[in-house]
Amino acid sequence: MPLNVVLVEPEIPQNTGNIARTCVLTGSRLHLVRPFGFILDEKRIKRAGLDYWPYLDLTVHDSLDKFLEQYGDKKLYLATTKGKKYYTDVRYEEDSFILFGKESAGLPRWLIQQREQDAIRIPMSEKIPDRSLNLSNSVAIIVYEALRQLGFPSLC
Repeated sequence: MPLNVVLVEPEIPQNTGNIARTCVLTGSRLHLVRPFGFILDEKRIKRAGLDYWPYLDLTVHDSLDKFLEQYGDKKLYLATTKGKKYYTDVRYEEDSFILFGKESAGLPRWLIQQREQDAIRIPMSEKIPDRSLNLSNSVAIIVYEALRQLGFPSLC
């Protein structure tokens, strides 16, 4: 797996379904961190992911703490509007993890403060402060930049 996409406490099933589809088509592993704002087998999440679910490499974690216990020593990038670096300013590594927070609040502040050097952001207009792109769009933007840097491994 060239990349790991991590959704921390996702709330909107359609976003998670779209992200699952992106992960399948990019060869990325999807990690979902509980609690979710939906039931994983909910009809809306399945519909958004279409018939890609059997091909998805999915790992579910019971909490952010448990995820960090298992993967905290790996290369993590925190996608957040609070990041000081653009997502294009970092050099992605194979098998790195890109964390995205829940739609309503993003990643926990304590995690961003603890790993400030790993926080990245997508530049956006200053005209509408405290707003951000749709989660599935943000995932696609960053994942494709990371894969571009890695030479689009296993993609044709």
